[in-house]
Amino acid sequence: MTGLLEFREKIKQLYSRGEVFIIPIIKFLVAFFVLNMVNGSLGYMTRLNNIAIVLIVALLCSFLPNGAIVFFAALFSLLHMYELSMEVALVGLCVFLLVFLLFGRFSAKESLVVVLTPITCHLGIPYVMPVAMGLIGTPASAVSVGCGVVVYYLLMTVVNNATTINAMDDETTEKIRLIIDGLMNNKAMLVLITAFAITVIVVYLIRRMSVEHSWTIAIIAGVMAELVILLVGDLLYDTNISVLGAILGVILTVMVAKVIEFFRFCVDYSRTEKVQFEDDEYYYYVKAIPKMTVATATNTVKRINTQTRTSTASGDGAVRRNVTTERTGYYQDNAQRGRGSYNRRNEHSGNSRSVTINSNMLDGDDDIEYEDIF
Repeated sequence: MTGLLEFREKIKQLYSRGEVFIIPIIKFLVAFFVLNMVNGSLGYMTRLNNIAIVLIVALLCSFLPNGAIVFFAALFSLLHMYELSMEVALVGLCVFLLVFLLFGRFSAKESLVVVLTPITCHLGIPYVMPVAMGLIGTPASAVSVGCGVVVYYLLMTVVNNATTINAMDDETTEKIRLIIDGLMNNKAMLVLITAFAITVIVVYLIRRMSVEHSWTIAIIAGVMAELVILLVGDLLYDTNISVLGAILGVILTVMVAKVIEFFRFCVDYSRTEKVQFEDDEYYYYVKAIPKMTVATATNTVKRINTQTRTSTASGDGAVRRNVTTERTGYYQDNAQRGRGSYNRRNEHSGNSRSVTINSNMLDGDDDIEYEDIF
């Protein structure tokens, strides 16, 4: 366990030092994957399939706010739909506006969730998002997850009906009705939205409780509720959900959720303390659970210079040794303590300490002078 805690601290230190570079790289990779997924799923406008355009837009998204990824993904989707049919693009625009109004009103800061949810659905692991957002989000995260599901099924509806739409000539009303009916009558989408919303709320409520191992209990309860709702929905509405795929997805969800718990809520229940105190108006009962942390290891570097001999006016030789010890890393300095007749002075600079010992030894003389610099 100590090794894992040290690994976590190193990851946190690496992220804190390189945050200005890591976040743009992650945003670039997410935007690049999303745009390629849209081009691969739709792909009706061949000019957008150019890899150079995708790279330029992804690079632009890496320096813009998170909402830029949502905007460009929606723009690419609408352009592909317009190339297929103007009526399909009109329906898609209305759906995107509705999604924007919903998650912009309830969970505007979770714009990436609207993008990541279709990605997980495309990869066949959609069960990860509701549990993860229940752990790190709020009940309003159910809205952003549900909007992501709607976006995914909108794209799938267009793809599945593309041949029929191409066969229609000027039947504008029929094209619009085809897309709307295909989206509204999709029982699998409705079951998935219901399961995800309930899962987010269940996980959030349980992990906020003061019981021990609340996060672990929340993860297990969330995946079980999610699996049960999906299976019941499959029995009632024949949504053709793969039972084996759902079980594998639940197992993967538990693994991802435990990783999130390790980085966000790693505590030591064996050292739980209960404190009671009062003021003029209230009595307070506090339950304190310490986090699992480890001290950062310190590195010591010693440098010993070669001996040099100098001549004095009387012909005696003097030998000078320079020993420099540099200690880097975090340390806690104790009170100053003197030793004999040595002179000591403390100089602090950041989180480092250096020690320099100079000794002058004359031939036949036992007097030694030391100077320690801290």
